[in-house]
Amino acid sequence: MKYTAKSQFEHGHLSRLGILLTNLGTPDAPTRGALRRYLKEFLSDPRVVEFPRPLWWLVLNGIILNTRPQRSAKAYAKIWSEEGSPLLAYSRAQAKALQDHLDLACNGPVQVALGMRYGAPSIASALEELQAAGVWRLIVLPLYPQYSGSTTGSSFDAVFEILKSWRWVPEVRLINHYHDDPAYIAAMATHIRAHWARSGRGKHILFSFHGLPKRYLLAGDPYYCQCQKTARLLADALRLREDEWTVGFQSRFGRQEWLKPYVDKLLQSWPGQGRREIDVFCPGFAADCLETLEEIALQDRDIFMAAGGQRYEYIPALNADPAHIDALTTLILRHAAGWPETDPSWDREAALQAAYQCEERAKASGAK
Repeated sequence: MKYTAKSQFEHGHLSRLGILLTNLGTPDAPTRGALRRYLKEFLSDPRVVEFPRPLWWLVLNGIILNTRPQRSAKAYAKIWSEEGSPLLAYSRAQAKALQDHLDLACNGPVQVALGMRYGAPSIASALEELQAAGVWRLIVLPLYPQYSGSTTGSSFDAVFEILKSWRWVPEVRLINHYHDDPAYIAAMATHIRAHWARSGRGKHILFSFHGLPKRYLLAGDPYYCQCQKTARLLADALRLREDEWTVGFQSRFGRQEWLKPYVDKLLQSWPGQGRREIDVFCPGFAADCLETLEEIALQDRDIFMAAGGQRYEYIPALNADPAHIDALTTLILRHAAGWPETDPSWDREAALQAAYQCEERAKASGAK
């Protein structure tokens, strides 16, 4: 095992708190080649596709990577902007806003870094950034409100795969989920009310979550139950009646059964049942991405309107909305409790003096 020099102890160093934000990731460009690289990394993760590895390797490399990249590239091209991938642009804005908030809220130095599970910037590069900044205490916040092994669990795998190569591993705290966090629920409710005030309100709201194979639920993954709780709490915060909201699951792939009800099937059936004016919001997405901007806002709108719908309004994700950043800041501060950076009584000047004295004593003892 080789250990990096930067993870060695340094006398006189004032440590700082590090925040690692992670999200799924994005291709480098809306091209077939970029999508092939991205999808190969994503779909090779055994947390994402729980299938016998030799057989899946044949399916992935022999079929999927020869057909899906071109289709996905066309979908990405519809939402690509001058800033590149929307998910990356929004994630960078979230990281910057969180840095600003934490600089004000914390009594000691804090460093925020962004790492994507697949693609760039990678989790490895984000951890290297934090390591170079002298982070000895680390909070890992995957931006998935609801826990799943295929998302949050996979992010933790990637973090510890890197940390096992560090000689001095920092203290680490993991934020496993925040699906029922009061500040997050309140931020979503405020966001939706503001959208209704600007754009009007449909007669029904669909809360759409990313789907998972049903067998993941049966194997013990808590994702489905946490989605249901998020939707219920959000509906309560919005004072919705039971007949004014529905939970659905989108983005299924392959032939196996996924979590139900399927969003596209709901949208096909609703106009014929008299439900023709709807809003759609995705409480499981911290930032807008392909699945919200192209699938929900475009594809599913076409499905609904073609079936006889009259009004279809996609409500954007929270992205870098101030209420969202406030909620994430509150979440981080709660998980950092007991560490000096969040202790109001911590004396930075005294800590700097103590670090200097430590360095001087070390030099006197012959340390380089």
